[in-house]
Amino acid sequence: MSVSGSFAPLLRRHVLEKAWARCTGARMPGAWLELERSQRSDEDTVRRRQLEQLRELLRFAYQRNAFYRQRLDRAGVVPGLVQSLDDIRRLPILTKSEVRTEGQRLLSAGFDSSSLMRAKTGGSTGKAIEVFFTEEVSQLRNASGRRNKRWAGWEVGEPVGAVWGNPIYPTTVRDRVKEWALTPSIYLDTMSVTPESVRRFAREWARVSPTLLFGHAHSLFVLASMGREMGIAEIQPRAIVPTSMMLMPHERRVIEEVFGVKATDIYGCEEVGLIAGECERHEGLHINVDQLIVEVLDESGEPVGPGETGLVVVTDLLNMAMPFIRYRMEDMARVAERPCSCGRPMPTLQQIVGRTADFLRRIDGSRVAGISLIENSLTRIPGIDQMQIVQEDLRSILLRVVAGRGFTESTSRELVSYFEATFPEARIALQEVASIPAEPNGKYRFSICRLTQ
Repeated sequence: MSVSGSFAPLLRRHVLEKAWARCTGARMPGAWLELERSQRSDEDTVRRRQLEQLRELLRFAYQRNAFYRQRLDRAGVVPGLVQSLDDIRRLPILTKSEVRTEGQRLLSAGFDSSSLMRAKTGGSTGKAIEVFFTEEVSQLRNASGRRNKRWAGWEVGEPVGAVWGNPIYPTTVRDRVKEWALTPSIYLDTMSVTPESVRRFAREWARVSPTLLFGHAHSLFVLASMGREMGIAEIQPRAIVPTSMMLMPHERRVIEEVFGVKATDIYGCEEVGLIAGECERHEGLHINVDQLIVEVLDESGEPVGPGETGLVVVTDLLNMAMPFIRYRMEDMARVAERPCSCGRPMPTLQQIVGRTADFLRRIDGSRVAGISLIENSLTRIPGIDQMQIVQEDLRSILLRVVAGRGFTESTSRELVSYFEATFPEARIALQEVASIPAEPNGKYRFSICRLTQ
């Protein structure tokens, strides 16, 4: 018997998911409900809960993880005597290089990598990092992701349209039944976005009727642009959640104009899961304080103030198997100047400015955010659909450009002049290309600095 229409999401939400949780012992549904309650806690309660989680993490790491026991001893930090969240700053920063070097030596005693879930970072700025965590941690992270999708306007049990690189499709009967019973999904593979694949995605959308459009930020922009050019009207989401890369302002405008829905941006990574996300007010990205401690630091390691930009450092309060304590993300973020008007007790980031590896460098040592260069040129100079900046050395910059309507020789000259003014000692070369290819993980990079950092 088929179940369709608005009744199906209700059946999934109130009956099938609860049955699944009882049969499998899944933590995610219960954890999500707890997150729904905690988002209305007062700020003191949130900080007190974070401090309790931090103490437990440090106690566990000291007892079961030789790497962190040594770090804690060297820093003179006694887990049981941690009195404040500020005490965490006595510990050294954990770098990506250390994670790569130490590898599975970062695993806590009692955990076997063969029995853990694992994920790999994309490795776009170097060698990929392999991360290990338990099934429980995965479910808790999924619970926070669910809360953010609901902020966007999606509801539990409703189908999802995912725009993703190398998607994993259900292949067995069991997996297909599970997907239908919990969250039916359709996919557009970002490794092969063509007119035919977009038409096929639109046909699937009309058949399944997803309410959430979810995927790589730039891939959603590409879908919106192609859909507008091809006159596709079937894709009508109620919620849009871009992820995996920065959502640039001009891309947000196109996505929202084409689909008629505000995009709800989120920020996260494979290493620690969801870090922050917008709510329905769209006044900044709420930090996921239930599962993380997030610091935004200046070059001397001190917290920056409201409206200031700094380096993102994250402590994962969930993952005991492979702790990430004061992990340097290599991302830059700007702290919001005022709290979000929604009233949630979560501090907010105004904007993710970009990866440190995506900052281009001048000969005088100063750095320029690639996202700012892309945004300023694309919005000011007409006729450019997409662009990628590649800096091979201090004296040469390559601009890869996908020409749009109105692109002329004058456009080329204006674009090159803009970059010559920004990098006066560098030679600027422009190369017209048919498209900007995705990385092997399905993401796009708009600014690539190949200089040794």
